[in-house]
Amino acid sequence: MARERIYLDYNASAPLRFEARAALLAALELGGNPSSVHAEGRHLRSLIEASRDEVALLVNARPADVVFTSGATEANVCVLSQDWDTIFISPVEHDSVLAPARIRAKTAGSHLIELPVDGNGLIDVAALATVIAAGKRPLGRALIAVQFANNETGVIQPVAEIAHLARQHGVACHTDAVQAAGRLAVDFAALGVDTLALSAHKLGGPKGVGALVVRDGFKLAPLITGGGQERRRRAGTENVAAIAGFGAAARAALAGLTGTARIADLLANLERAVVEITPNAVIFGGGAPRLCNTSCIGIKGSQSEILVIKLDLAGLAVSAGSACSSGKVAVSHVLTAMGAEPDAARGAIRVSLGPHTSAAEIDTFLSAWRTIHELKPEVRQRASGHFETSERAAQAALAMGDK
Repeated sequence: MARERIYLDYNASAPLRFEARAALLAALELGGNPSSVHAEGRHLRSLIEASRDEVALLVNARPADVVFTSGATEANVCVLSQDWDTIFISPVEHDSVLAPARIRAKTAGSHLIELPVDGNGLIDVAALATVIAAGKRPLGRALIAVQFANNETGVIQPVAEIAHLARQHGVACHTDAVQAAGRLAVDFAALGVDTLALSAHKLGGPKGVGALVVRDGFKLAPLITGGGQERRRRAGTENVAAIAGFGAAARAALAGLTGTARIADLLANLERAVVEITPNAVIFGGGAPRLCNTSCIGIKGSQSEILVIKLDLAGLAVSAGSACSSGKVAVSHVLTAMGAEPDAARGAIRVSLGPHTSAAEIDTFLSAWRTIHELKPEVRQRASGHFETSERAAQAALAMGDK
């Protein structure tokens, strides 16, 4: 009988919620075009607008401020690709923010200012104020892009403070709230940002749909032109089924915020036990406010890819804290920016919990963690059965990834 797997990689993608699946499948059965004025088109339009209401409620925005996109990457690129003279970013941002900012600087001559972060990955608001005030040239049309919560460490940035500072200096503010939405209360109105990016599949909706929330009156040129959809802010016939699923997931995620304390307790128990089992473990960002569900754990002398594969073979899904490109393992740019010790960063994994994670699943993770880290090399060589097979399979899988 196949072993039941345990999913602890919600930050990569949350499993599709039942409510989202039902809404998506129901919408797939419908014909017509949401821009048509006949009954079929009007019905599809009503589904889109109902979903817009749900997404707006999730982040306390006006429905009219919500622009549906293909995902948060598109939303981020749309904002970062505007005609900015100056862009402030931190080095811990997601690549969908970093890449378009750097392209804008290279191809259009925008002044790109990278803001340092401390050992927990936090932006120093006072230091940011100094950087803005000490500029040696006019800022022009300027933007600060700041991630609400980091996808690797879960560290929560002081977005409201940064947005307030930005307004004082006439600078626009964008936040990538992909990991925050559905895991903590997000209040677009209170934050004071101009734009905010969301992704459906991070909170249990379908993949391939997201939203850009735009403050009323904020001028933003569309990234995709050629039609009047989304109030001329994003051309193209809407993906009605995915949007319907997004709306249902947003409604469920908002209702589920009452369960975050339970998830936080599970994460605290996990981290406490990990440090007991492996005293050389490092919890990255452990000294800062973090999401209730996210732990980035570094083990000196380990390789994150090997740890991920061993846990995978034990039936557990987690993510590596480093990226593999062209057969070369590179330490996470987030951990590097935080000044993490390279040896610990190379052994970093991310464990991210969800609303269905149970205490029993955490116990299973800890049992596997103990098995992986407590066996001595000489014991490992003599061991037979699953562990020895897992070790060989892990090494072989890593070798295949290097080709």
